[in-house]
Amino acid sequence: MRIGVLGTGNMADALATHWARAGHEVTVGGRDPHRAERLAARVGGGARAAGLREAAGSGEVVLAALPFGAGAGVVRELRTALEGKALVDCSNPVGPGFRLLTDGGPSAARLLADAAPGAHVVKAFNLCHEDVWRMAPPVFDGRPLAVPVCGDDAAAVGLVHALVRDAGCTPVSGGGLDRAGLLEATAALFIGLWVGEGADAQAIAPPLAYSTGPGQ
Repeated sequence: MRIGVLGTGNMADALATHWARAGHEVTVGGRDPHRAERLAARVGGGARAAGLREAAGSGEVVLAALPFGAGAGVVRELRTALEGKALVDCSNPVGPGFRLLTDGGPSAARLLADAAPGAHVVKAFNLCHEDVWRMAPPVFDGRPLAVPVCGDDAAAVGLVHALVRDAGCTPVSGGGLDRAGLLEATAALFIGLWVGEGADAQAIAPPLAYSTGPGQ
């Protein structure tokens, strides 16, 4: 698969490394060519550096590894290059006090979809710290990490499911893009519990067998 990566930060580094190791053709795009070159060298596996527009045009799937405040503006500039592509949003619109910055408005993923209406936006990879994505693979107590995926285009969602598996994780269908805001709110809640309270967020949900009660 051909994958374009928009951004040269930690999430771009962690996810692109998994995908390059899985044999995908990765193009890292950034405004700073030196940072893009350094990241492509770290990713390895034949990853190459490019500008943002070239990276956007190079992939069947494009990862928007961009800060929430900058993502929609960058995507709007690249909307023609993103036409028909699966555009993966891994951002978290979480501000000071673990506040959801989109509260009462469109989700971060919906803002990207509005900025590039010809792209097929998929929300995924937003619930974990970048160092979790650097694990090879992310497995806890013998269970691969489950990754919720939200999107409206079945083909685009299928591509992202494949990339989740290539990271050593298990994809979970999270519904349409209208549910991306729920993933973003979940991230705000989890980050607040983890960082603010030192609580084990995983412990707040019962095992699947008890999800509807203990039974009879």
